[in-house]
Amino acid sequence: MNKNDIRKIIEEKKISYIRLQFTDMLGDIKAVEIPISKLDDALNNKIMFDGSSIEGFVRIKEADMYLHPDIDTFLVLPFEDSSIGGVARFICDVYMPDGKPFVGDPRYILKKQVEKMNKEGIETMYVGFEPEFYLFKLNPDGSASTKISDAASYFDLSPFDGGENIRREISLMLESMGFEVQASHHEVGPGQNEITFKYSDVVSACDRVQTFKQVVKVVARKNGYLASFMPKPLNKQAGNGMHTNCSLYNKDKGDLFYDPKADMELSLMCKKWVSGILNHARELSLLTNPIVNSYKRLVSGYEAPIYACWSDANRSSLIRIPAIRGAATRTELRNVDPCANPYLALAGILACGLDGIKNIKEKDMVAPVTDNLFSLSEDEIADRKIECLPATLHSAIKDFKKSSILKEVLGDHLFYKYIEAKEKEWKDYHTTVSEFELQKYLER
Repeated sequence: MNKNDIRKIIEEKKISYIRLQFTDMLGDIKAVEIPISKLDDALNNKIMFDGSSIEGFVRIKEADMYLHPDIDTFLVLPFEDSSIGGVARFICDVYMPDGKPFVGDPRYILKKQVEKMNKEGIETMYVGFEPEFYLFKLNPDGSASTKISDAASYFDLSPFDGGENIRREISLMLESMGFEVQASHHEVGPGQNEITFKYSDVVSACDRVQTFKQVVKVVARKNGYLASFMPKPLNKQAGNGMHTNCSLYNKDKGDLFYDPKADMELSLMCKKWVSGILNHARELSLLTNPIVNSYKRLVSGYEAPIYACWSDANRSSLIRIPAIRGAATRTELRNVDPCANPYLALAGILACGLDGIKNIKEKDMVAPVTDNLFSLSEDEIADRKIECLPATLHSAIKDFKKSSILKEVLGDHLFYKYIEAKEKEWKDYHTTVSEFELQKYLER
């Protein structure tokens, strides 16, 4: 699309407001809304906002920042009330008053890694997300509860599946917005759901998963439910993951992870990519699993990975290679959860994968694991020299702080801002007396 195409759609759809969206350091969507009379200002990058109040952005004395709309992300929002005027959105890049990109903008950080990938001769990174979410009934006053929508399990149908109609409504709305929905089904946990949509280039994929989460929440609330992407909202039930499928691609060579003549039909580049991610898995965890609750999902017994290894089929591995080969050969990173900032997580994954491709020698590549790791003892795991992922946010912070590669990816500004925010989160959690403690110790 170009600017004239956008003006034509706005006139046809009777759009009254434009939402200029961006993502903060923690992965939350933020927005400035303008009337349609200010469209030209927006298209000419003249809309300013106060960045000093945004998590991970600038100090008060550097408050003025500008939103530059990405024309290709223009989208009419069908879930808004059109009776008072239609709403459309742009996803924006954040700029400073001097015309330079803001170094702490997560989308810019990801784009920088894409540029580095291109310089290595790789044209495109394709990404497909598999986000999971729970549906909880809202209380009569509209507040959140943890009352599940059903007691169904994996692939169950109506009448056991209580979220079937909501998933269908979400899927139809996503399709009206240009998504190619691939599948929708009930997940393992009671009230747990998954909807998948077609892969795209890495920046577009991150844009889409942010839009996806917004649509899911809006449709769920419209139907009297809270949609939660919290990694572990219920005790002793499956957690919400966001398995992240990645492949590298060139027009002349196709899928760069596929080699029909190689062992497992996986190219040397693929094995080095996997090795690079595994070598940095612990320090990456703060980006892929960014909150206290993330580490209550990464425990044995619920199919969430806790070991930094890979396999062509084993679901206890951090990285799994789905069975399909040819143009769909890809790696599936299984620890990522839906609370991750997708731009930062993918920037880190891309940087670590490229580090493996560029710097790991063939003799140093990580070998695949065929055992079910959940059935092995800790001593047997140690004998195989398989590293565990961090068990707490505190542990993940410690590994992240030592990471030179992720410091380079995020830049000094965001690297230290991110550490500061996560250390505060851990301190708040660590010094809070939980319901578990009260029940277990109060009367002893």
